[in-house]
Amino acid sequence: MRRLAATSWLIGLFLLSACDAGQHELRLVTPVLPVDRAIAEDLSALLDSESTVQVALTESPLAEAAALEAIASGEADIALVSNDLPFRNDIATVMPLYPTVLHIASRIQGNSQTGPDMFRGATVYAGPEGSASRLVFERFADRLGLDDEYRYTTDDDEKPDVVIVFAPVAPERVAEFPEFRLTSIGTPRDIGSGGIIDAAVMLNPHFRPFVIPVGTYGAATPEPIVTIAVDKILVARADLDSAVVYDLINEILRLRPALAAKRPGQFQHLPDDFDTSRSTFIVHAGTQAYLQRSEPTIYERYSGIAEVVVTLIVGLGSALFALFKILQIRRKNRIDKFYSKTISLQRSVDKPITEQELQRVIDEVRGLQTEAFDLLVDEKLAADESFRIFITLSNDVLRQLGDAASELRMSDS
Repeated sequence: MRRLAATSWLIGLFLLSACDAGQHELRLVTPVLPVDRAIAEDLSALLDSESTVQVALTESPLAEAAALEAIASGEADIALVSNDLPFRNDIATVMPLYPTVLHIASRIQGNSQTGPDMFRGATVYAGPEGSASRLVFERFADRLGLDDEYRYTTDDDEKPDVVIVFAPVAPERVAEFPEFRLTSIGTPRDIGSGGIIDAAVMLNPHFRPFVIPVGTYGAATPEPIVTIAVDKILVARADLDSAVVYDLINEILRLRPALAAKRPGQFQHLPDDFDTSRSTFIVHAGTQAYLQRSEPTIYERYSGIAEVVVTLIVGLGSALFALFKILQIRRKNRIDKFYSKTISLQRSVDKPITEQELQRVIDEVRGLQTEAFDLLVDEKLAADESFRIFITLSNDVLRQLGDAASELRMSDS
């Protein structure tokens, strides 16, 4: 009994360890921005014990550039970053998750200047250092030659004059910034007309034009706001196990309804076959395997050609067989003529005949044999049983004719 109990315990332990081996825990870098952090927390909470992949957030939040460093060093496995960071060959794109929109907001009670002038002498909040919004603003300031005419702030107690941040469209957050209004880069009619919005998209292929409709943020959007959008993407180490990445994508898409319910407007448009052509980084091998899951294999891809080839081979074989049968029939018809002539010559000696006529018949039979051998050499007759029968028949006829000639000579003498 003790031995049986011990065996059962070992089997149970083995099964439990096998079940645990089927789960993978990934470390997700905690984002700095509250919106992204809340989404990361939702994702971690929804990936429960029944999921093939679980996600645990790191203790310290990191800006996007620092998050990539943490992934590359092995401190974390995956991160949520903007699809606008500089390329790195040790980072790979897993999938795009949701679009983030560039919000440019200025204080209503501040000066009424627009364009580059609104930044001169202003206090600017553009997200933490290394964030997508900070990098975009620095490129913008460099092109406009703003130099040090503005000052960054990250202090929560100091209210900035201008806020520049990439974030999902979230009308419920308007209460947090009651004294700000959104600034538009242009008008909706400017899109596609060669204006500044088109220049921004052309110089940054990962961007796309975006229009925030009137009233989306209440009084902060009294008119359509033209801006740019960029995807927030999930990235991982390039050498992360492809099977784990494949399972992670499956789990996220399985949780899409729950994520969409928690974050309306962000996950409803996440398709099963998402587009990775705009990705800043290389596409992970696990992602590529997932996107090509419905693609035909090499055998399926060329099965149609193989069917045609097989059909042609069968057709050609049938044609060759038919041609062979036709040639056999033609050869059979030729040898039949030799049979008929030989038998006819054999029967011609049954009636009284002179020695000269008998010699003519012998010569004709020998002539038939010579003609038959000539046709055999030219492959117009086959060296088969029919040909051997003809030779045997003709030799028998020549033997009979020879005996008949001998009898005639004896009777004449």
